Amino acid sequence: MDTLRWHRTALWLVIGTIVYNVVEAGISLWFGLRAGSVALLGFGLDSVIETVAAGVLLWRLSHGMKGVSGPHLAAMDARVHRIVGVTFLILAAYILVQSVWILVLKIPPSGSPVGIGLALVSIVVMPLVSFGKIRAARRLQSQALLAEAKETLACSYLSLTLLAGLLLNSLLGRWWADPIAAGLMIPWLLKEGLEGVRGQSCACS
Repeated sequence: MDTLRWHRTALWLVIGTIVYNVVEAGISLWFGLRAGSVALLGFGLDSVIETVAAGVLLWRLSHGMKGVSGPHLAAMDARVHRIVGVTFLILAAYILVQSVWILVLKIPPSGSPVGIGLALVSIVVMPLVSFGKIRAARRLQSQALLAEAKETLACSYLSLTLLAGLLLNSLLGRWWADPIAAGLMIPWLLKEGLEGVRGQSCACS
């Protein structure tokens, strides 16, 4: 019964992540296109990537709710973990390309109030959702859920770098702060992604 309760908790957390990221992606891409903002467009793309990862994980959790046998569920978990690993690598590639693009062309972060608002909301919401997923992942011994929870945490870090870049650019003219800070995430994203693709275990216990 306890396992079923944690599956239900994880399921609702992932559904909430999907809904939030769909809204966030829609707003970011719409206003990013209208304003010609590279930062907002990139933020929207990150939301799309995380929505894909959460959607795949939702499939795995729905089978856990149906009482699928342990070995079969473990095989599904490993498969989803690999898919989430691929999304980590895509996210790392996106950050690398966007950061180099901004640094080479010297594109300052957009000062859009929409971007600032989205960053602030994500900084508050995403860590709470991530920690909830991490707790559920440890209870369920789910590598896939733990990996996706880390990706949610990465989203909150990107929100923080976006906000820091906007503020540093606005107050001090440090336009390069955002791409540099985001680029520091790449080694960690590559590590998590390669572990997922190779099927290496996460520290769930």
